[in-house]
Amino acid sequence: MNTILWIFVSTFLISFIAFVGMFTLFLKERLLKKILLFLVSLSAGTLMGGAFLHLLPEAVEKTIEIDIFLWILGGFILFYLIEKVLQWHHCHRVRHIHTFGYVNLIGDAVHNFTDGLIIAASFITNFHLGVVTTLAIAFHEIPQEIGDFGVLIYSGFKKIKALILNFLAALTVVFGGMVGYFISTYIQEFTIFLLPLAAGGFIYIASSDLIPEIRKEENLKKSLLTFTVFLIGILIMWIARFLPV
Repeated sequence: MNTILWIFVSTFLISFIAFVGMFTLFLKERLLKKILLFLVSLSAGTLMGGAFLHLLPEAVEKTIEIDIFLWILGGFILFYLIEKVLQWHHCHRVRHIHTFGYVNLIGDAVHNFTDGLIIAASFITNFHLGVVTTLAIAFHEIPQEIGDFGVLIYSGFKKIKALILNFLAALTVVFGGMVGYFISTYIQEFTIFLLPLAAGGFIYIASSDLIPEIRKEENLKKSLLTFTVFLIGILIMWIARFLPV
């Protein structure tokens, strides 16, 4: 099997992790409502952990040629503007759907596209590195996709629509893999700008949209539980750093 086929198969399998959210479809409505905030907490933790423990260290390691922190700020501002545009566009038509659901999809798509680039670069380097990198990405995608599905439900989407949109966002990993293969000689330069932008977007989503939702919980016991889940999300991303790649 040649390199491009391995990249396609690996990224396509990664995209199907989006369907991990299907398990929530079999939960009773009352139980689902109880765990939604915990899924939001998990998503916030994995986003923050992904930004600070994965995207940013990789961006810093890859280059000293650009102002990384300026691009992070640019990503933060870009996602703020995207959310505002979505808010202006949807507020008069779909008032019950929070715009951060749409923004989360965009952030997830950027993240998955980056994963595709990384998988492609790994397989181009050697087959073993490609397989190990795919497994590492799959490991941290599982909790993140559960959290992302929870965010979409929490923001007002119907279950089936949330599942389909989450899968479409996940398919960008395949696109990223193909782009990474065809511009492999330039992939390092390409990701230099994409990684800090994505990190800035992740930080914006987590800090501006998700964490404020968590803070709305007034019950002390539940607040401590959601904070613990938030820390678990960060812990999962921290553990993922030590997987061999």
